[in-house]
Amino acid sequence: MWWEQLNFIYLILLLLTIAVILLGLYLIRVVNHYKKLTRGVNNQSLDKILETIINKQNSHAAHLSDLSAHQVTQEEKSREYFQKYALVRFNPFEDAGGDQSFVVALLDGRGNGIVISSLHSRSGTRVYTKGVMAGKPQVHAFTKEEKEAVEKALKKKNI
Repeated sequence: MWWEQLNFIYLILLLLTIAVILLGLYLIRVVNHYKKLTRGVNNQSLDKILETIINKQNSHAAHLSDLSAHQVTQEEKSREYFQKYALVRFNPFEDAGGDQSFVVALLDGRGNGIVISSLHSRSGTRVYTKGVMAGKPQVHAFTKEEKEAVEKALKKKNI
């Protein structure tokens, strides 16, 4: 009988030893995790560390909001820059050889811009410009080549 009690005591001691070892390993893991969280911070409480993290997060959120607003502003401004272009070469006169005349369409993101036409002949080269508003001529009608250049430019994606 006393032998059974001794075996029971050994069993309980063995279970307690295993429990202490497991708790010790868990404690080491928790301490290492806490050290990782507080790395680089000297003698500060966990409250101050968490407060610092929250303040940084709020600062980053405000900065991100500012960057988003700035991006929207820049995208709006970029629509005013020439983003679309097209070149059409042609021969307007039978007596001049080659496609030395050309039309260039330069348009912004809204389809506004200019068309520059250069007509080359034996007697000289002439350059003309026309305004474009939303892909349509402002004052003077487009020639066939100018209309082709504007249509080509409008098909291109915005930058």
